[in-house]
Amino acid sequence: MFDKMMLCDEGFENVVEDGEVTGFSLLARLPYYRGLGLSMIEDIGLTIDGEPVAREDIRFSVRGRSWTLDEMETVYDDRWNFGEKAKVMVRRPGGLTPGAHRVDIAVRMRVSYLPFVPTTKTGRELQLAA
Repeated sequence: MFDKMMLCDEGFENVVEDGEVTGFSLLARLPYYRGLGLSMIEDIGLTIDGEPVAREDIRFSVRGRSWTLDEMETVYDDRWNFGEKAKVMVRRPGGLTPGAHRVDIAVRMRVSYLPFVPTTKTGRELQLAA
């Protein structure tokens, strides 16, 4: 339903730690109108320029707290609220080159009243600043 609003235009940047580029991050919104507990987010898949990102290289951060996708499976005391911009970080030494990159995101979530596990996808070109 909210797939076109999942990727945010702002916040696409390389991550620098101790003066070294260790990866990149982007901002994303939950594609569900009610918000969900983090344990109900079953997966966040990313593809950058046609290359899938390994699940173990992805971290999720909201309101100053961060988790791996595996850790999120047991987070029962926090949630991703409707409209809230979460930071999705990817470990990749050297990050990405400045300029345009095709970003595809897929969020698989468990919703209590649905008899299936929906996966919502979207993608587009984002600009990484120099």
